Amino acid sequence: MGQKEFHYRWEYELSASPAALWPAVADTNRFNRDAGVPALKAVAFAETDDGGGGAAKRPKARRLSLSKLGLNVEWEEEPFEWVRPHRFGVVRRYRGGPVAEMRVAAELHEREGGGTRLVYEVWATPRGALGRAAIPLQIGRISARRFADTFRRYDEQAGRDSLDSGLLTVAHLDMGERALLASLEHKLLETGADAGLVGRLVETIERGDELTLTRLRPYVLADCWRAPRREVLQLCLLATRAGLLDLRWELLCPLCRGASRSVPTLAEIRSGQHCESCNVDFVVNFDRSVEVVFRPNASLRRVAEREFCVGGPQVTPHIVAQQLVAPGERRTLSTRLEEGRYRVRAHGTQGGVLLLVAPRGENAAVFRADEEPWPSGEFRLSATPELVFENATAEKQLFILERTAWNDQAATAAEVTALQLFRDLFATEALRPGDRISVGQMTILFTDLRDSTRLYREIGDAVAFGAVMNHFDVLREAIAHEGGSIVKTLGDAVMAVFPRPAPALRAVLSSQRRLASPLAGARPLALKAGIHNGACIAVTLNGRLDYFGSNVNIAARLEPLSTGRDCVISSDVRRDPEVEELLADPAQGFTTEPLEARLKGFDEEAFELWRVMSKQEEAE
Repeated sequence: MGQKEFHYRWEYELSASPAALWPAVADTNRFNRDAGVPALKAVAFAETDDGGGGAAKRPKARRLSLSKLGLNVEWEEEPFEWVRPHRFGVVRRYRGGPVAEMRVAAELHEREGGGTRLVYEVWATPRGALGRAAIPLQIGRISARRFADTFRRYDEQAGRDSLDSGLLTVAHLDMGERALLASLEHKLLETGADAGLVGRLVETIERGDELTLTRLRPYVLADCWRAPRREVLQLCLLATRAGLLDLRWELLCPLCRGASRSVPTLAEIRSGQHCESCNVDFVVNFDRSVEVVFRPNASLRRVAEREFCVGGPQVTPHIVAQQLVAPGERRTLSTRLEEGRYRVRAHGTQGGVLLLVAPRGENAAVFRADEEPWPSGEFRLSATPELVFENATAEKQLFILERTAWNDQAATAAEVTALQLFRDLFATEALRPGDRISVGQMTILFTDLRDSTRLYREIGDAVAFGAVMNHFDVLREAIAHEGGSIVKTLGDAVMAVFPRPAPALRAVLSSQRRLASPLAGARPLALKAGIHNGACIAVTLNGRLDYFGSNVNIAARLEPLSTGRDCVISSDVRRDPEVEELLADPAQGFTTEPLEARLKGFDEEAFELWRVMSKQEEAE
């Protein structure tokens, strides 16, 4: 005779909207902690049949365990299912203990007039007499009370800054640790860091929630504090050098976008990585799959890296919907999508279907997983489509609807390593000699002083050398101000990198103006400059991080074409939207003219080039 299944259903009338509640309610790692669930003891992945004939590898099943009331509880967990921001659920099958199986489901219904009716349900099948006694006590009474308290607290916090809405708790430091924190705070302030932001960071270290502190993301902090992102990132770098924080690099899987590995230095990054959860191999690149994160230095506050759930919806916030569909099943769901690009894929199949959500899109679409490849091209959908997932294979299929755009709250290695402050503070941070890693799209600037040899002859070596050093200071200040960094100097020449083209153009044009109109008594200098944008690779050269590739070579060929009163840019720079806006702004006073030239070493290629100069320079 089968065991009786216990079913519990709770309803909560909450003030916040489903969209505002979702980030907290669907963060099952934090929710489990807040509801009193013990931390996971172990997370393992079962071996799976990787298929054959070129089939994609199937994800491995998760096997998890925890210890509760002296009992070791182990279970296998199916993938979470959800439709953001309205519902999610999961099924867990236990390998021993008082519970045989448990299903959890949450639904967030928008109420007329505002607010949310949250329905939370649990189905639990006992294993023997112990389960029949434990489930009503643990779930029906203890957990029910904790669930209610947790959801109501989330409702109060919804809509506030995340670090100021309950994630700041009581002070955790003893007298000695507080004294050390005060000393390091003073040291950080001496660097010139903004006092207000330093105060926010110190408060976070002292009172921050432990789950938050294990992974401090500078751009998330900046958005919470309503502060400039680069300023907060640079604060975290300065705080690391001052001893308040520790820095780590997370290597992100391109599918789940979670950290497959975390390392303390760039030298420990290897280009080939494997994600156990997705069961995929991937190649690391700096512009997407390497993110910098921070945590308090252990001398100030030791935070334990604990997990309470590893598969909830907020682990993969780019996934809008995830559905586990049985063989032969057709499942229909309706959702509201923001405009933009998406992809539908199924684990265990190659590729996927690309979608564009835009006005006048289709109101329905069917996505079928079978032995045939996914259809090519991009399909246009409306913002409120009816989606049908059909599984024509012999195995369960996990259908995923995901945004293709990456989260812009990640401070990537491409951005961080392009900062002058990073190169100044972490000069020894470099890849292992011989390794090379793609950094994606970067903007490369080369400059050189015009007629510097004649300058030395006319005013003497000592005076000319001083003028050259001053010109480096001008360039360094302008480049750092725009978020770039000097990679190296070669005689009087400079190579610099930026994450985007417009800041590079602003930096060089402002430098040219300053050098052409120096303070009284100083000699005017003409700065030749060339800018190109494109993919390149990071390597270590002479113990420092450097950049190589054909796009770096193209940038180097542009500088000699400059007259010293202009900047030569490539079409990749000219067509950048920010650059177009900058050049079209009459207040900036810039003019452009096309340039015909052949680049050395690229004789068989035709390049569209432009001279950019101020109208004042053009008149002269």
